[in-house]
Amino acid sequence: MLVLGDLMLDHYLWGGTSRISPEAPVPVVRVERESLRPGGAANVYQNILSLGGRALLCGVIGGDDAGRALMKTLRLNGKPHPGILVDRKRPTTKKTRVVVHRQHAVRYDVERPDDVPPASTKALLRYIERQLPSLSCIVVSDYCKGVVTSELMARLVQIARRRRIPVLVDPKVAHMPYYAGVTIVTPNHLEAEQAAGCAARDDRAIHAIGHQLRRRLGCEAVLVTRGERGISLCEDTGKSRHITAMAREVYDVTGAGDTLVGALALAMSTGASIPDSAALANHAAGVAVGMLGTAAVTVTQLREALRRAGA
Repeated sequence: MLVLGDLMLDHYLWGGTSRISPEAPVPVVRVERESLRPGGAANVYQNILSLGGRALLCGVIGGDDAGRALMKTLRLNGKPHPGILVDRKRPTTKKTRVVVHRQHAVRYDVERPDDVPPASTKALLRYIERQLPSLSCIVVSDYCKGVVTSELMARLVQIARRRRIPVLVDPKVAHMPYYAGVTIVTPNHLEAEQAAGCAARDDRAIHAIGHQLRRRLGCEAVLVTRGERGISLCEDTGKSRHITAMAREVYDVTGAGDTLVGALALAMSTGASIPDSAALANHAAGVAVGMLGTAAVTVTQLREALRRAGA
């Protein structure tokens, strides 16, 4: 598979607090440790590898410490990677989360969300076209940080269709028109409501919104993730189905969408149907939300989740 999109570095500061600052009414956090994890499209890539798949990664980083740290978390430190471009005029997207007693206290971001230069888009497309003969699926992880442009998506859909390669998109509302002609989009319930311009509070209304988006984009299916309510799948056959959430305990939803779209792509690449792939991805996302921080779900964890569910 090929994962294309916004590459991020997730930076965590873990600690505790026992007093309020004398300088302002805020807690003083005693940092006990810190960790770096791949985020955004890089987390989708990590989840596919962790679940036993083979993947290529495609995106843009800055020529900065965060970019070098991200490459290190991906175990690509010092190795040339033609799918990852370095743009020294923009920073690597970095999200720093301060976690106090296992609760997020604050997050601050370093980013430049404007579109990458046209030359970078063309270079990414050239790389993707060279990989097409070996691909079973393309995943687009769009966080509106500059990599996913209308030009890129229009050309990507065109070349993927020619090879009959499915294109799955974890979308953002602002870019919804870009995804016309893709195979599947996986908005969360809020993104689906915003894209449709109306609210939905029950299965029937969510399914109506899902089919509205599917018809507008001309895609095979829309999979709406609904947190503790599970996921809803709307297919071009006109059928809708609701799949119950699988999480036993929810600690952190960070990166759950990355896990879901990665597992969905991996299952479809093995020949599984869209409904079966969605059900498996739902189990994987259920594991992810039970882990604190951005995480990659393993085959062992997924098997255990399936065993517990009797699947």
